[in-house]
Amino acid sequence: MSTTPTIVFVHGAFGDSGMWKDVVAKLQAQGYTTLAVSNPLRGLESDAQYAATVAKTVDGPVVLVGHSYAGAIITRAARDASNVEALVYVAAFQPDEGESCLENASRFPGAKMGPDTTIATEHEGEPELRILPEHYRDVIAGDLPAEVTDVLAVTQRSVRVQALTAELPGQPAWRTLPSWAVIATQDNAIPGQAQEFMAERAGSHVVRIEASHAVAISQPDAVADLIIEAAKATR
Repeated sequence: MSTTPTIVFVHGAFGDSGMWKDVVAKLQAQGYTTLAVSNPLRGLESDAQYAATVAKTVDGPVVLVGHSYAGAIITRAARDASNVEALVYVAAFQPDEGESCLENASRFPGAKMGPDTTIATEHEGEPELRILPEHYRDVIAGDLPAEVTDVLAVTQRSVRVQALTAELPGQPAWRTLPSWAVIATQDNAIPGQAQEFMAERAGSHVVRIEASHAVAISQPDAVADLIIEAAKATR
C-alpha cells in the first residue's frame, strides 16, 4: 500500500472531468497518481455513493477534490470511504447537515445562476438544468477567452435539479477530516462571500485566487499547488 496519497477528482455541474486536465498534468509531473470520477449529476446521494465507490478502489490514502456541486458530493462520499484522508474544495460547496447547494449559493448576494440564466428541461420525469449559452461565460468562466467558453457552453452537461436542492444527510465529512479550500474571488456561480463563510465554518486551509468559477481551468497551477499542500499534510 502506497503512503503517497492518490488524488481523486470529482467535477461539478455543467462540466466533465476534462476541466481538471491541466491540474492533473502538473500533479502527475510531481509524481502523484491521479484518478477522475465521471460524476453522474443525477442526485446528491447517488452521486456521492458513486464517488465513494471509486475512491475505495484505491489501495492507499486518498485526497478527495471537488469542484462546485462536487463539494457537496465529497462532503458526503468521504464518510463512506475510510481511505480518504483530506478534502480539497475548489470554488465548491461545503454544506453542513440539512443544507443544499442552492441554499448556500443564495446565502450571500452575487450569484448569477438563476431563472434568467438557465433553462430547465425534463428527462425521465425529472427537471434538469443547463446554463443558457449566451450567459455561460458571465456565470461560469469570465476569465477564459470567448473562443474557449463558446465551446464549453455547448458541451456542458445537464444536472438534475434535485441534485442541487437535496439536503446533506448526516454529519459533513469536513467535521472529522482536514480540508483545504480554493476561494475564487470573482465567482459568479457561488459568490466569494458564500465560499468564505463555508470555508471558515469548516476550518479549511484557504487560498484566495482572483478567478472565476472555472478557476481550475484558468489557474491550474495555483489549484494544483493547494492540492499538493493537502497531500503532503496527510503523510
